Amino acid sequence: MTDLTGRRLDIDALRALCAIRQHGGITRAASALGLTQSAVSHRIKRLETGLDCDLLSRRPGAPMFTAAGEDLLDYAGRILALHDEALLGLTRTDLAGRILLGLTEDTTCSDLSRILGRFRRLHPQVAVRTRVRMSLVLRALLDRGELDAAILQVFAHEVRPADLVLFREALHWVKSPDLTLPPEGSIPFLSFDDDCFYRRWALDIGQDGGAQLETVFECSSAAGIVAAVSAGLGVALLSDRHLRPDMEIIRQRLPAPPALAYVVRRARKARNPALDSLIAVVETEVSRYGGLSLAG
Repeated sequence: MTDLTGRRLDIDALRALCAIRQHGGITRAASALGLTQSAVSHRIKRLETGLDCDLLSRRPGAPMFTAAGEDLLDYAGRILALHDEALLGLTRTDLAGRILLGLTEDTTCSDLSRILGRFRRLHPQVAVRTRVRMSLVLRALLDRGELDAAILQVFAHEVRPADLVLFREALHWVKSPDLTLPPEGSIPFLSFDDDCFYRRWALDIGQDGGAQLETVFECSSAAGIVAAVSAGLGVALLSDRHLRPDMEIIRQRLPAPPALAYVVRRARKARNPALDSLIAVVETEVSRYGGLSLAG
């Protein structure tokens, strides 16, 4: 039997490994985690030494992770989830009440669902009612007092002083490499629905550079827009998290989109201890990984 005495899986190293997967490389992972590149590399090297195997492939053109690295990533996600839940469980306070929370579709398809599920298990006396809507709709619900808080997207220049910024992302014009844009005339545009602020920017401001957009596809789902881009139906505005290897970023003819911020925005009313606790948990989780990973 293999002697496991003295061998350990370091939590910080596992977190760094997961961040590399989430952000697509050591440099981006380091930036998201607020560490230097050498610090992240050192953690991974120390983990490899302790396990006596390579976790990252360092050959040009090879997949980012070795077979052992892929195997460990599966364990790492479960280990970190249990580790963090244990810490929260041992330090939790008795909470009760109700939270009316707004989310956008892409945050429900992220590991935020895992965070909310764990919060529910730790605080069974807190009822969390969630409404999933587009960001502009969530803003209106907050203004009318129909939500306690919402996790939504805004353009970076629209962040309010009271907003809690979770993380930032770039927004890109994208298309399929198989789609050839006409040198003149209208450009086929794949749009979210009328309640999407991407769409409003594209149609109101984004055409100031002279490009004319013709909406040929409307969908409220990010998955639907991604599929339409891959099929070569037109151009679309997508954030970093939705980019795919088979997409081409358009850097000419269309004006550069503004940066995005994911924020927690509260309604203007009395504070709720249960809501304060939930927001603190979300902020801690996002800061550990530098963002929210898409599920699956």
